[in-house]
Amino acid sequence: MFTSFSTALSALSAHSTAIDVVGNNLANLNTPGFKTSVVSFHDLVTQSLGAGLGETQVGFGVGRPITIRQFSQGAIQSSTGALDAAIQGDGFFIVQDNAGAILYTRGGNFQVDKAGNLLTSTGERIQGWTEIDPVTGKVITSGAINNITVPIGTLKAPTPSSAFSFDLNLNAAAEAGSTFSTAIEVYDSLGNSHVVTITFTKAAAANEWNYSVTVPDADLMAPFTPVTGAITFDAAGKLTSPAASDPMPVVNITGLADGANDLSLTWNLYNGAAPRLTQYAQPSSVSANAQNGSPAAQLVRVGLADGGKILAQYSNGEQAVVGQVAMASIRNPESLIAVGNNNYQLSARSALPAIGLPGTGGRGSIIGGAVEYSTVDIAKEFTNLIVLQRGYQANTRVVTAVDELSQETINLKR
Repeated sequence: MFTSFSTALSALSAHSTAIDVVGNNLANLNTPGFKTSVVSFHDLVTQSLGAGLGETQVGFGVGRPITIRQFSQGAIQSSTGALDAAIQGDGFFIVQDNAGAILYTRGGNFQVDKAGNLLTSTGERIQGWTEIDPVTGKVITSGAINNITVPIGTLKAPTPSSAFSFDLNLNAAAEAGSTFSTAIEVYDSLGNSHVVTITFTKAAAANEWNYSVTVPDADLMAPFTPVTGAITFDAAGKLTSPAASDPMPVVNITGLADGANDLSLTWNLYNGAAPRLTQYAQPSSVSANAQNGSPAAQLVRVGLADGGKILAQYSNGEQAVVGQVAMASIRNPESLIAVGNNNYQLSARSALPAIGLPGTGGRGSIIGGAVEYSTVDIAKEFTNLIVLQRGYQANTRVVTAVDELSQETINLKR
């Protein structure tokens, strides 16, 4: 009978711990990326009474409960933060705290400090890749991960033009000597613009046009010599000369008055094997034009796009990928130890994390402009709270009953 004291006290301690867990879950009801914990009870060893053959077994109560964090998917909601991110599927963001320790988190409320470091809402540095391949312009993701630093207030260098094109139709019904002109703006190495004008003149020969490419003399230190040539169409209005296999016309602009480097512009008459120029009995007109240069531009904003890409948007409308967020996949995330601030660290039971790009190797995807909500179910937690409260109350009754029986036993000698 007297073991009932320790049995009931073990139950009171276990239920008290379980209520603490429920209270922590409810406290983090609105914590982004929070994962709810559940409590697992287990009984203690039992004693056999009598002959020892197990006919009468009495337990010694309940052991210290085990808490298990459930890494289920939380609801993903759109947010107004340009740098917010949510993980859909398995995996963690990798962060580094001020002490240099590597931690893992599902919280995606990111921000940037004055030095351009991408941080969590509590100041840990997000890990990923920021080195750009000078040839392809893509982020190199084969090396070691480091702190992600985004450009702040930087000026994008101009890109000198090296090619241009027109998608246009020349009127097949035009008389010999008729002209049609169009122009395009190109950029030099200093970011200054120059207007390249092309004038088409219908030749006396059928299906043939002559062209002349000019640049304003004011842009040059010496008068520009026009680039001339001829183009020919077949009876179906398809460009035949120059052919797609022939060298394309090149416009060399030398001696720029602003001191920029000389320009060498290739006029692309074909899109692959398809001609960009046609000759049909319709008014001469341009349907599209393009060139590959750009002026210098100010950084307007930085955002986090789907897939964990860090995008920089410039005042000229261009966007460039300047970083990539890394993700870690941990085979047994339930073994992680919560260290506060929505962060987890590895324990002795944790599998080694596999670090890589989102959406690869079993890792989930990253959704930009969104946040993963807490997985706490308020209705379930309130139900657990009521059940645990009743369990605590029942065991207090056991202590009271055993105390009364003890008093009765003591009184037997009187």
